[in-house]
Amino acid sequence: MTGFDAGFDERRVGRVRSLSVLDRALYALFARHVDAARHDRDRRRYRGTDMRMSFDLYLARAYGLAWATGLFVAFPTVLVVLAVPDSTVDAVLSVLRAVLPFFEHVPIPVVPRLPVAGVFALAVAMATRRVLLAVAGQYLGWRATARRENIERTLPGAVRYLHVLSSGSDGPREMLQRVAETDAYGETAVAFRGVLNTASLTGNVNEGLRRVARDTPSEGMLAPFLLKFREHAGQGDDALRNYLRMESRMLGHRQDRARERAEGFLELLAELFIVLLVLPSLLVIVLTVMSVIAPGLSAPVVTPLGQTTTRGIVVYASAAFIVGVGLGASVLVAGLRPPDQSVEYDRPTGAVRVLDSALSNPASAAVVFVLPALVVAGVAWVVGADAVGVALAGYVAYAAPVGLVGVRRARLDDAKDRELKDFVHAVSGHVSLGRPFGDAVERVGRDVDLGPLDSDVADLALNLRFTAPSSGTDVNLRTAALARFVDRVGTPMAEQTIGLVVGALDGGSDTGTVFDTLQTEIGRLYHEKRALRSGLLVYVAVGWTTALLVIGITVAVNVHVFDGFAQLSTLSTGGSFAINAGAVDLERDRYRMYVVTQATMLASGWFAGTASRGRYEALLHSGALVVACYLVYAGVGLI
Repeated sequence: MTGFDAGFDERRVGRVRSLSVLDRALYALFARHVDAARHDRDRRRYRGTDMRMSFDLYLARAYGLAWATGLFVAFPTVLVVLAVPDSTVDAVLSVLRAVLPFFEHVPIPVVPRLPVAGVFALAVAMATRRVLLAVAGQYLGWRATARRENIERTLPGAVRYLHVLSSGSDGPREMLQRVAETDAYGETAVAFRGVLNTASLTGNVNEGLRRVARDTPSEGMLAPFLLKFREHAGQGDDALRNYLRMESRMLGHRQDRARERAEGFLELLAELFIVLLVLPSLLVIVLTVMSVIAPGLSAPVVTPLGQTTTRGIVVYASAAFIVGVGLGASVLVAGLRPPDQSVEYDRPTGAVRVLDSALSNPASAAVVFVLPALVVAGVAWVVGADAVGVALAGYVAYAAPVGLVGVRRARLDDAKDRELKDFVHAVSGHVSLGRPFGDAVERVGRDVDLGPLDSDVADLALNLRFTAPSSGTDVNLRTAALARFVDRVGTPMAEQTIGLVVGALDGGSDTGTVFDTLQTEIGRLYHEKRALRSGLLVYVAVGWTTALLVIGITVAVNVHVFDGFAQLSTLSTGGSFAINAGAVDLERDRYRMYVVTQATMLASGWFAGTASRGRYEALLHSGALVVACYLVYAGVGLI
């Protein structure tokens, strides 16, 4: 598949015809590179990304961007080279003569500056082009890796769902269709949609299974599963059912081992996090003490933001480093959390609805409380606070309410998941006695106290009344009622469990088998959620302990050490022992230590909150620690 033909694969028929003028121009200029051997690895990576553009279009755009960026960088390079003074050139030549033994004997003719600038600009342009093409290829690899990890996290749940569906009347194609329609299974559902799309074009599900198994980035899990699924589907329903039962167990054990490895990595990350946060604070303390006997640390340095000292640059660089460590650790912790244990809240449309849900939806609160935070920051500026004080005041005014709303909503979701487990067990008991599903839901909603889930169950029971067999209503109304129930509950557990009921019952699966499997599935999910919560609480304690430890160390040093060295620095110098007079300025050094400590509070709070429940609780923890640090420093009289 080369040139324009690459755009006409099964998934992208007709896309070339809709290309813009720019894309057509890029095709004409760079389509010849598609078949180059140097892009073979990029082509393999591309097959695992499920991108919505053809490989040759992506490569043509990458080449166009690389050349445009290279030319953009070349022009200022020419100006820089032309602006370099002759004295700098002579200094460089002198260094080369001193470093290279034979360079001093090589005659250097006087070359006009413009050709030299052109050569430098061309070299920079080519290097920039090469770097951007490498990044474009690596980007495909990153997308393929992310997709593989998502598949390996969601495939076990999808296989368990297929096992339940295998007890019904659906064939392999319909079973794959039901999984593909469930968003909870992430990239596994996307891969199944790829199987069905290929099957619709070729008329053969086996061909779709083969092609997706060939192209998937999950060569160790999804590819063998699809090939074995095809093999057992051809042997009959019993063989497929037995295979899915065995495979669901094996994938479950593999998922447990992967979770244990993630916990081990998290322990290592926590240990490294403590070291990287404590060391900068100790470095600032050591530099302040050393400045008494090392005058070079107090030498003035001119920066774009004003004049400071070498020690000042190190101090503020340490604060920036600490903030970066906190952000990086938070991202890693969020990545280690399973997707089915993470909740993403959607902000409603319309300003009125956003305001109305600001106290119950953290996504709405994140927008509403921006203005009050700006007002608080403005008040802090008016009363004379410096830039750091204004930023921290505004941050706390924003982080505290948004974090509180996030925690309140998370606790409500936890309570709903707890009651959902009891609801499923109660409904399963009624269904096992032969009662219809709608009647079972109505009885449970009437007889069982489900706390925060009561209104949702009552709504479900009301909607299910219209799906009774005597009403002659289409069974799709039952699916719509259950989908509405999932949306009202709004937790990943509801989507995974109730969604299983929807597909299985619509597929004609045995009701007893469905609810037996559902009880096992919801029990497993709830146990995993509780275990994850308990395990991550350790890292919440790590974040807070680190923060409080740094506060204690810095306050003790400010109170007991800096005073003594300030007195020492005021002594007259004489003899062979020289003391840098005025090296320790108590007000300045205490302020710098306060800045570093507050950076540690932000990093520790982000780490602790992300480990607890996610980014909204990270705002609450970091805001609380910032306030605690301010109160301690103000109470001791250090600020």
